[in-house]
Parts: sequence; structure tokens; C-alpha cells
Amino acid sequence: MLITMKFGGTSVGSPEAITNVVKIVKQEVQAGNAVVVVVSAMSGVTDSLLSSVKQAASGNKWGYLSTADKLRDRHEDTLNQLLPPGELREKAINQIKSLLVEYSEICNAVSILTEETPRIADAIVSYGERMSARLVAAALNHHGVKAEAHDAGDYLLTDDRFQSATPIWDETQVRVDRKLMPLIEQGVTPVITGFIGATASGAITTLGRGGSDYSGAIFAAATNSDELIIWTDVDGVMTTDPRVDKRARVLPYVSYQEVGELAFYGAKVLHPKTVQPVLDKAIPIRVRNTFNPSFAGTLIGPEGAPSATIIKAVTSIRKVSLLTVSGKGMIGVPGIAGRTFLAAANAGASILMISQSSSEQSFCFLVTDNSAEQVKESIETQLESEISARDIDRVDVRDDVVIITAVGAGMSGTPGVAGRVFSTMGNNGINVMAIAQGSSECSISFVVAEADLERAVIKLHDLALESVPV
Repeated sequence: MLITMKFGGTSVGSPEAITNVVKIVKQEVQAGNAVVVVVSAMSGVTDSLLSSVKQAASGNKWGYLSTADKLRDRHEDTLNQLLPPGELREKAINQIKSLLVEYSEICNAVSILTEETPRIADAIVSYGERMSARLVAAALNHHGVKAEAHDAGDYLLTDDRFQSATPIWDETQVRVDRKLMPLIEQGVTPVITGFIGATASGAITTLGRGGSDYSGAIFAAATNSDELIIWTDVDGVMTTDPRVDKRARVLPYVSYQEVGELAFYGAKVLHPKTVQPVLDKAIPIRVRNTFNPSFAGTLIGPEGAPSATIIKAVTSIRKVSLLTVSGKGMIGVPGIAGRTFLAAANAGASILMISQSSSEQSFCFLVTDNSAEQVKESIETQLESEISARDIDRVDVRDDVVIITAVGAGMSGTPGVAGRVFSTMGNNGINVMAIAQGSSECSISFVVAEADLERAVIKLHDLALESVPV
């Protein structure tokens, strides 16, 4: 078997955690399986590097040099605890030092130019994963696993949309077939940087925050892996956020579609794009806990599995704003919604949910809080003539709201699902402001006041718990 394993920031965040990683990988190798390892930066490192970009742009040389010292100390200390004195440890330490010299040189250039660009930010933030890969590879070699650290940009070709790059699939596949697969066939365990890729010219790009999950799926698909395992710090995909309801339980199985909805609507266990690369090949995904490796976790597969109840899980998104466009002059006028959404796109916003009244007198949609005002201004500019003619009365923004989503493949075609969901809300005095259900019928999303979030999740979670074993 060929297994791709992705390890998140907490899974490589300390000597103890990396020791667990080594045990997990070594066990699979000893069982005769080939393993592709994809790693995140050590926990907290990405945030430090992002802060140092701003420090460099503002001319704060002490700030980014201090960050370099702290990162060097942390990675060297980790290596000193994982490896005894010797050539292997010295080589890894020198690799870390060399990477941090490069990092400091880039920051120096930014400091002189006093300019922060997405391209520069991607280059600087990539050093977290690049140091982590060297560290994990050294630890694996020390324990008898033949491993090599590799920068993902050597294989993963992307466009030049820095900070949110899109893979160029065909060329990525060619590179993997030509350079990566021969290494695996020779018994090498590649330790690849998650989160990053590179353009055709060699400029480093990133796939967006949390993109290491996506990287894992890309490499699983490109290597035609038999399984993708996302190793994290929780036991699997849960029925809801345990910070909201302590009764949350691990789901033994969810479908690609279900986990895609959960990830998009706020579940933190997976990056929303993780499923996309493995869909066509139907590669199973398993979410497991690095710190509880004996637990089977959650299996994610192509088919929806029947359950005793229609709802499998409940999730929520905070820090969103509800924008409403309304006016009696909108009735029957084509193109208003399209131009509104174009204005939102021009403001760089991603629309999370849409709802429209049948009378066409109003429609509403949700974006993240940090983009709401820009979106409002963009809409008002786009629809200036309609607003002047009073065909559109106003564009309202409300920011004290959240999105609640109930997910379950069993909801499709089952009568009374929406009725039960909204009866639960009404019976508990929770006002629903807007509702959306996709044609897949795999989920129902609705908007409530932020003050009602905890109560809404807990009451809806009651329906999900009916089918999950204790």
C-alpha cells in the first residue's frame, strides 16, 4: 500500500509530538507500506512569520531578527532533544540556520523597500514548513526510516495568485511521476512541505491558511495513494464543536459531500478544499489523532452511509455579516442579483450563503466581517443609478449574526427535515433571519443572532446525537 499522511502544526509542534509522528510512520514502513509525509510548520510558527512580514515592511529590523533567533532556538532545541550529537543532527541544524539566513535576507530587502506584497509574504511564510520538513526527516532517519525533506514547489506547480494559489494539475502530475514516484519506489519516505507550491518561474506560492490538508490531498491523488490520513490533535470529525457542546462525539464515517459541507461551514478539522483532489479516484480519507493513534478516527468516503437520524452534525460560522439589498423597484428587474454578486467579487469577498424572498423585493447574503464594509461600498457603487432612482431603497449590513448548518446525507429526499429543524428553533425562542438549502439537500443553513449561537447549536445537536453511539 501507498499511504499519504499529513501532520498538522500541533502534530509536529514539540519533540514529544514529533516522536509520535516517527512512531506512526515507522510502524507503517515496517508493515511494508510506502509512506508520503506532508507536514505543516510547527504550531505558532506561521503566525510569527506573518507578523515578521509586517515588521520588515515597517522597518522594524529588531522585530524580524528577533523572530529569526527565536525560530532558530526552538528548532535547534527540538533537534537536540530528538537526536543525539553527531553528523545527522549537525546537518539538520545547519539546514535550519541556512534557511533562516535566507529568511533574514528577504526581510532585510523588504525593510529597505518598505513594501509588503503577497509574493513576499508567501516567500517568508514558507520557511515554517521548510524548517519543519528538515526536522521531521532528520528524526525519521535517526530511527531507521530512510527519509528526505522536499519542498513542495519542486512538484506542485501553481498559478501566480499568491496567498491563495490554484494548482496546475497536469504539470504537477508530470513532475510527481518524473521525480517523486522514483524516490518512493526506491524505498525513500519523502517529507514534503505542506501549504506551499511554486509558479513555473519558481516563485513560492501558498494555498491559503490551513492549506496543508489540501496539499496532503493533492499529493495523495498525484501519487495514486491507497489512503490519505490527516493526523491532527482531535480524534476525528465530530458531531459539533466540543467547545460549544461538551457532548460532541466522533463520527465513525462521513461522506465526501458531508465533510465538504462541514468544512465550508465552520468545522476546523479539515480545509474546505481537501476533498476535491481525491474525488475522482475515490481515495478514502481518515482523520486521526496523533496523540491517540490507537483510535480509528473518522473514515471519509464517497458514499453516504445511512444513520438512525437525518442530521449527522451541526456546525457554525462566527464573524460573519448579513448584507440585505431591498427595494420595491427590484421586482422583475433582471440582473440586480448578478451585479450585486459581481460587486462582492470585485471587493474580494467570498459569499458564504444566499437567500431571496419570492417577491424579489429583497435578497440577502453573508460574507466575513472583515470584508463587509468594502462589499457594501462596492454594491452601492455598482447599483448607484438604481439607488438614485429609488428602485433600491438601501443596502443594510448586520454584523451580530452567525450561520448555523445542519449536515447529513440522509436529509436528501426525507420529508419534514426543515420542519423539524425550524420547529426546534421556534420551540426554543430562536429567531431565524434567513434560510438556504442547496439542491444537494445535504445541508440546511440558516442565520440567527450571535447571542443565540450556543443555544441553537446545542438544541439542534440533540437531533444528531440520537444516532451516534456513546
